[in-house]
Amino acid sequence: MRTPTPIPPLPIAITMGDAAGIGPEIVVKAFQTAPQETAACFVVGDVATVRRAAAVAAGGAVRLPVVVLADAQEALHCPPLCVPVLPIESSLALESEPVPFGRLSARAGRMAGDFVVWAANAALRGEVAAVVTAPLNKAALSMAGGWLASFPGHTELLQTLAAAHTNTPVSQLPVRMMLANDELRVVLVSIHVSLRDALAAVTHDNVLQTLLITHRSLQAVLGRAPKIGVAGLNPHAGEGGLFGREELDVILPAVLAARSQGVQASDPLAPDTVFMRARGKPGQAGEFDVVVAMYHDQGLIPVKYLGVEKGVNVTLGLPLIRTSPDHGTAFDIAGRGVADASSLVEAIRMARQLCAATL
Repeated sequence: MRTPTPIPPLPIAITMGDAAGIGPEIVVKAFQTAPQETAACFVVGDVATVRRAAAVAAGGAVRLPVVVLADAQEALHCPPLCVPVLPIESSLALESEPVPFGRLSARAGRMAGDFVVWAANAALRGEVAAVVTAPLNKAALSMAGGWLASFPGHTELLQTLAAAHTNTPVSQLPVRMMLANDELRVVLVSIHVSLRDALAAVTHDNVLQTLLITHRSLQAVLGRAPKIGVAGLNPHAGEGGLFGREELDVILPAVLAARSQGVQASDPLAPDTVFMRARGKPGQAGEFDVVVAMYHDQGLIPVKYLGVEKGVNVTLGLPLIRTSPDHGTAFDIAGRGVADASSLVEAIRMARQLCAATL
């Protein structure tokens, strides 16, 4: 059994996610199965929905009590084996009955978005130590309308909130997605864009920016400069220009520029082998601490293949700590009591580790 990381001096906010999906259920199960990791954590959400999730998670047994908080700081003093919930005013203005399981809902999308906005702003104000986000549904977020509809997911919403808080143009607050488990870390040059747009995003500036963000973020966690493996874009990393020149004309110059700033990054490597070279095994570290992948699926497929139940999404470059489980809302199993909370527990554990690294 792992040794739990220290309890942070401020509470950790866990957003409830989409009420129609498995988010509320896995949040309750995290408090149920990992009381040491969820110490000093609380749920940003809707009380009626969390109570329903507690009944689902109990499966006919005694359910965990739901404790309604008056403020976030009360979470630091809650006993184990309960679910502390801080109800958000915007959600209380909605209907008291939870939304139906497994159905796209503008109401659920709006609630999920409101919870993220509250938690992120609390972190930016220094009121919570970190934010762990349960899954929201991008289509439901779009159905919510208003300004939330313009965001394809958590990452872009958090980036916009952080930019507003710091009086910084969004373009000058670059963020990157890192997916991590016990065996592999991957950071992406581009995130939620089409493959055609992702190829166009492989520019000198974007690759260099990704390398610098990865270096700074992991250096704070590891206490040393990370060893970064750089995936090529083309088969065999272009084979010296035979299968494409992006490695020679774009990626390698960006790597050289990053090295001049102290980044330990490899030359572009064949993407079909670089992840195997970086993969760590019990008692044996990989050749690299992290791989920079050129686009979403190139990087996420190997991480998720190793086990989606252990994967954690970390947003790098934000002035706050944010982690999340590496899966979606799973409408098809919502309400059945079979959802696995392992990835969320790992996300909470990762958030605590990042908090400890910044103390």
